[in-house]
Parts: sequence; C-alpha cells; structure tokens
Amino acid sequence: MIRYIDTDYAVAGQLAPEHMPQLAAAGFKSVVNNRPDGEDPAQTSSDAMRAAAEAAGLRYVYVPVGAAFPVQHAAVALKAALTDLPRPVLGYCRSGARSETVYTLAKTPG
Repeated sequence: MIRYIDTDYAVAGQLAPEHMPQLAAAGFKSVVNNRPDGEDPAQTSSDAMRAAAEAAGLRYVYVPVGAAFPVQHAAVALKAALTDLPRPVLGYCRSGARSETVYTLAKTPG
C-alpha cells in the first residue's frame, strides 16, 4: 500500500522487482530503498532492486536504516539525495515506517 506523506513523497512496505514498472506507470520518478540487505532472507537484494528500478526508468537510491545503519545518518544521506532526485519519490522498507521517519528527519531544518 502506497501512502503519501508529502505532495511529492510517498512510502510503502517491501517491494519486489516486478513492482518497478507499476511504480513508473503510476508516475513515480525515483525509489529510495531504506531496508538493509539481508534483513529477511526472502527479500530481494538492493542490487537486484536497483536493476529493476533502472530498467523501468526510475532513479534508485539505497539508504538503509537498521541496527548497523542509524536513522540519523540515513536522514543526512536522504536529504542530500533529495536535492537532485526526480519527483515524485517513493521510499520503502519492510512496513514503510522507517521510510517515513527518515524522510521526516531529512525534511527537518538544521
């Protein structure tokens, strides 16, 4: 389920490679993966997700958030990435919660 949290930023739970053409068809221009590789054995790797996103004409950014990847560092990385990512952007993780938190922190002044 896709949920907009800003006019040009939405979040979703775990995606698969086959979702990338659907996202492009829905008008998204960029995808941000906030889920670290290996968090779940069944999840698709960030490299495979990048390939699928780029094949669908989407920009792809990997900004993992997890035990080894503090949310504050991810927010700084996302803030930098947002300066040149085509919009609208879809951020995803397991449930969408981390993606929303990282985006909220990235948009905080300071």
